[in-house]
Amino acid sequence: MQTNPTPPAYTSLVAVGDSFTEGMSDLLPDGSYRGWADLLAARMAARTPGFRYANLAVRGKLIQQIVEEQVPLAAAMRPDVITLVGGLNDTLRPKCDMVRVRDLLTEAVERLAPNCERLVLMRSPGRQGPVLDRFRPRMEELFACVDELAAKHGAVVVDLYGAPSLGDPRLWDVDRLHLTHEGHRRVAEAVWQALGHDAEDAEWRTPMAATPPPGWGARRVADVRFTRQYLLPWIARRLTGRSSGDGLPAKRPDLLPYELRQEDPA
Repeated sequence: MQTNPTPPAYTSLVAVGDSFTEGMSDLLPDGSYRGWADLLAARMAARTPGFRYANLAVRGKLIQQIVEEQVPLAAAMRPDVITLVGGLNDTLRPKCDMVRVRDLLTEAVERLAPNCERLVLMRSPGRQGPVLDRFRPRMEELFACVDELAAKHGAVVVDLYGAPSLGDPRLWDVDRLHLTHEGHRRVAEAVWQALGHDAEDAEWRTPMAATPPPGWGARRVADVRFTRQYLLPWIARRLTGRSSGDGLPAKRPDLLPYELRQEDPA
């Protein structure tokens, strides 16, 4: 394996976004969420004493809310690294103005890129299945905008959408919208490598070993549970303009030293 003789010594990270960056559904014993951004911060903190981390993400946020509520704070912090993932919630709404989404994402990148050493954008992962298939044209239009902005502003793009492993339903929680811990671990590895660090898992893109699929009855039970507990409430929020993140604060609003926790991977 090729090694990087001079790995970057980033001293601070600010994460901007929605539930994906907040860490749902990587649940910890105390009921809080960890997620890929926390996992990445833990790795960087283990390498760099005094490493600082803020996570401004809040579940359910649309790109306009991210631009208004999170982007100014992140830019003012002027960290070494900013990660920005947003706009996907917009594409999943019944009505979505993609021109407006592109304009707002452009505004976010233009405000963040000059205020950090490295801006990281992502092509978000997409679970296989019929529920999301109807939204894929919008998603792919969003990702094309991400690629264009990255090329223009010198940002890094982490292509999670094109990773075969992250399309596997086994890496997604029962709500079929959020990654499991293993999914978040693979995302953290992808960003880690994109930032110039040596691979700790060179095979993060590789799909999991095949297992026998669940039987017809088990699939139907899972479908009914998903529809009642997640799909119908999700549709109701979309139709009424409500969000699962209404009234919730940022996950980690201040850029402070990250203290390694017992649950952090070695």
